[in-house]
Amino acid sequence: MVRSDARENRARIVAAAREAFAEDGHTSMNQVAQRAEVGAGTLYRNFPTREALVLAVYQDEVERIVGTVPGLLAEHPPLEALRHWTTDLVEAMRRKHGLGDALSPAAHQTITEQTYAPVVAAITTLLDAGKQDGTIRPDAAPTDYLQLTGALWRAPTTPEDRAPHLLTLLLDALRPQPSR
Repeated sequence: MVRSDARENRARIVAAAREAFAEDGHTSMNQVAQRAEVGAGTLYRNFPTREALVLAVYQDEVERIVGTVPGLLAEHPPLEALRHWTTDLVEAMRRKHGLGDALSPAAHQTITEQTYAPVVAAITTLLDAGKQDGTIRPDAAPTDYLQLTGALWRAPTTPEDRAPHLLTLLLDALRPQPSR
């Protein structure tokens, strides 16, 4: 069993790393330790490599995003909940992509393996809610939706972020089509 102070240290390290990496993807491990107000030994006991820390930050981010689905559906109609959720996912994917230099191909594979099923499950929940209320077409598949979101996080952000417009087009395509 992990002691509560060890859990708190780990959580502080991940939070500090998330903030630090968002500001500068080249932040050193020592800078993360200082920001988390822990010693280097504590940092390296929890995360023996920078890559392990980056993976933990990303995993934590995905868990947070996936965990927002019930609240979004309680506050918004399904299509609007999906819009908010996808916007959050796109921002996380852009951050992960920005850290790509810090990750080996094996780490990228690990991220995909650890996060694919929970992300698809979250999308399934959102799409199913819209299918139930009739606002999302019955043939909408979560894996197709996830694949299409790749265009959103790859969309250029300068001079104008095209992702919101592309997301609107994608959500419009999810609406049931009139019978012909």
